[in-house]
Amino acid sequence: MVAFADHFSQQATEYTRYRPHYPPGLFDYLASLCPQHALALDVATGNGQAAVALGDHFARVIGCEPSQAQLRNAQPRQGIAYVCSIAEQLPFADAAFDLITVAQAAHWFDHARFNTEAVRLLRPGGVLAIWGYGLFSISPAIDALINDYYANTLNHYWPAERHWIEKAYAGLPFPFPRLDTPAFRIQAQWSLPEVIGYLATWSATQRYIADHDHNPLPDLEQRIAEHWLDPSQPKPIRWPIHLLAGSKQEGRGTSNE
Repeated sequence: MVAFADHFSQQATEYTRYRPHYPPGLFDYLASLCPQHALALDVATGNGQAAVALGDHFARVIGCEPSQAQLRNAQPRQGIAYVCSIAEQLPFADAAFDLITVAQAAHWFDHARFNTEAVRLLRPGGVLAIWGYGLFSISPAIDALINDYYANTLNHYWPAERHWIEKAYAGLPFPFPRLDTPAFRIQAQWSLPEVIGYLATWSATQRYIADHDHNPLPDLEQRIAEHWLDPSQPKPIRWPIHLLAGSKQEGRGTSNE
């Protein structure tokens, strides 16, 4: 296996448990863009969340992921196969896929190499869809505490590639003309312990703990609890989704946007 930037293997089990789920409407929309629905590829599939959702729309789905720890937590489902591979060197035939997706991972890629692979692997008319999500929102008081934790406590522990998420993927290199996509968002109902469990999956949180030999989350949880009233009761949570999508046209190369 070629080396890759591994930010999540250490907390792969928690990642599977606490990561939010994408809205079904997102996958309905992506499927509607594709003229054929034989085979889809989810790159950097992690625990297979997006791959499983694609299985409702495509005859077969492949999820590829470089982390063996993540693949051990991947969700099994008929019609879905998982392959260990990096995004920049994918072991598949030319023009094999009707849809290629990347969920909350494209900011880690070598974009030039991945885009070359996406162009190679898509059939004419096939679609590439990349999306990510930023900070969530609960209430003004809680959001202020989370934002302070993100921007100040963890300031020096975020990888440089995180800036793509902060820019909502604006300017992210993309190989096809971009479609004007509708707005989507993730919604969940979480208790305070679930929110803290999610924050523990952040790569910057794990780096902070390793550097300080101290977990900052119990203190943060205590401060948030002052605004939660009953921490065991779920509250609505929302994440904005930043979606890029475009299709490969016959005889056209990359746009290098």
